[in-house]
Amino acid sequence: MSVLRDLVEGIRSGGIEVLDLTAPLSETTPILLLPEPFGQTAPFTLQEISRYDDRGPAWYWNNISTGEHTGTHFDAPIHWVTARDGEDVSQVPAKKLIGPAVVLDFTEQARQNPDFLLEIDHVTAWEKEHGPLPEGGWLLFRTGWDSRAHDQADFLNANETGPHTPGISVECARHLAERTPIAGIGVETVGTDAGAAHSFDPAFPCHSFLLGAGKYGLTQLRNLDRLPPTGSVVIAGPLPIVGGSGSPARVLALVER
Repeated sequence: MSVLRDLVEGIRSGGIEVLDLTAPLSETTPILLLPEPFGQTAPFTLQEISRYDDRGPAWYWNNISTGEHTGTHFDAPIHWVTARDGEDVSQVPAKKLIGPAVVLDFTEQARQNPDFLLEIDHVTAWEKEHGPLPEGGWLLFRTGWDSRAHDQADFLNANETGPHTPGISVECARHLAERTPIAGIGVETVGTDAGAAHSFDPAFPCHSFLLGAGKYGLTQLRNLDRLPPTGSVVIAGPLPIVGGSGSPARVLALVER
């Protein structure tokens, strides 16, 4: 119990900073747009039930409506066909929602090239400098893309050829899925794959390989610039939706100061 007491005291004293990596969830939250004839996710909406009035004089509350993959959210394995018999979001063990995190920062490369892709060489070079990727932890891929989250068009960055956002190459996605001990990856973009990943072989390799390997995804993160390359702990809190392929999530990071 002393470990838990130390944790609580560290948070209270400021020795451990709690950072919110979650984007606010509202009707203006950017959402993924798929080409026809594919189905579309619903944007987030609030429907007021009562607000201290004749519908409920002492209370305010709302109904909410949204897709599972809206805003900062968690991808469960069953989200993708390669893990169609895998865990739904309610089946993910709670202990896997807490783990060490590392940050690979390629903000400058993504600023120069919105189609920038993380490659195996980038990962191995990072490991030579900082050590191996954490077992049961998160690889957080920082690109600075959260600075665009105020505007749907700027965030999706699409033109006549499709969206242009940074991501992970086919070879690197396979490497992370099959040859590293991480629990999953986290990104600042609308999904774990690059904007151009619809044209990759296979298409959407992060979804295909990582979810297929029973790993997880976190998307639309922010404040990754406030995390050190190593040493933080991430707590991901999706709703345990029975049969759900994912869920909006509150994602927190603990950082020792």
